[in-house]
Amino acid sequence: MFQRKKAKISHEKHDLFDRLPDDIVISILCSLSSSARSPADLISILLTCKRLNSLRLDPMVLSRAGSGTFRIRAKNWCENAHRFVKLCVSAGNVEATYTLGMIRFYCLQNRGSGASLMAKAAIRSHAPALYSLAVIQFNGSGGLKKWKESKDLRAGVALCARAAYLGHVDALRELGHCLQDGYGVARNVTQGHRLLVQANARELASALRSAPAHHVLAWQLQNLRNGIPKSDPGWDVKCSLLSDLDCHVVAREIHPANRFLTEWFVGGPGSDPDLRLCSHAGCGRPETRRNEFRRCSACGAVNYCSRGCQAQDWKVRHKAQCASMERLINPGAVDGEDGDDLMAEVEGVAAGAL
Repeated sequence: MFQRKKAKISHEKHDLFDRLPDDIVISILCSLSSSARSPADLISILLTCKRLNSLRLDPMVLSRAGSGTFRIRAKNWCENAHRFVKLCVSAGNVEATYTLGMIRFYCLQNRGSGASLMAKAAIRSHAPALYSLAVIQFNGSGGLKKWKESKDLRAGVALCARAAYLGHVDALRELGHCLQDGYGVARNVTQGHRLLVQANARELASALRSAPAHHVLAWQLQNLRNGIPKSDPGWDVKCSLLSDLDCHVVAREIHPANRFLTEWFVGGPGSDPDLRLCSHAGCGRPETRRNEFRRCSACGAVNYCSRGCQAQDWKVRHKAQCASMERLINPGAVDGEDGDDLMAEVEGVAAGAL
């Protein structure tokens, strides 16, 4: 009888989490959800035991979820994913608020709701949300009025300044270009140049602090999705504005919201051959009306949503691809009278600049 009782006990399974108070389990889940690098990481944790799974929708857990938790693939977007992100928004998660705002504004074309969510995140000093709203103000994106009336350059500069103050490198670079060009603010070339130098320094410092291998793989996978060959100058991961100094360091990780936009509009549910996207890899923003983005003034083959994206893409990729630059570097590539006319035009422009 004793042996049978012992055998019966040996087959019982005890879950140690069942003995812990809810507060401790929730604290563990908060730490795990904030450090998850993908939805799959969080799901695999929740499947570990029933106790963890039962507390997965606790408001505290949802409010602490990190940006990696919302790294949802565009092809996997569904009503369940939308519902989960909305639950995180209701719990006060600022990353979920910004990500859902970007998805609604650009992908689902719900401009009012998307802008409202981004503004909600911006009020809580979320730097990417502030910068995204600045880009919308600069371009007049999604406006019902005429494009000139939809733009608010002063509001864009103010939002950029706030995001730059919070340490957003792209906003700092954008603000520097605005000051140099007098775009939406009084022109101050010296101050603008100083901000651009600060942006480069911050980008370099951030890249040198941490350069994990998965950043490199993520960049190269994105290049493969966009059809960029390995021979392309932008294939290697590098710090974009320091490439001309032969200081190639790992670029910053792309935000899940921008990654989602890229997947949605490039070979995804929102792909449209007539739709122009920002040509800077990792941005993913599409035009909300025709001819909204600025083009390269030399070749007209690429489009950019902001001056910051244009500056980065020029250094990392477009400088080697621009047709006009190729003609200037290699005049022999243009034959006949057209080539002579082009060189005469270039010499005239150069003489005027001197």
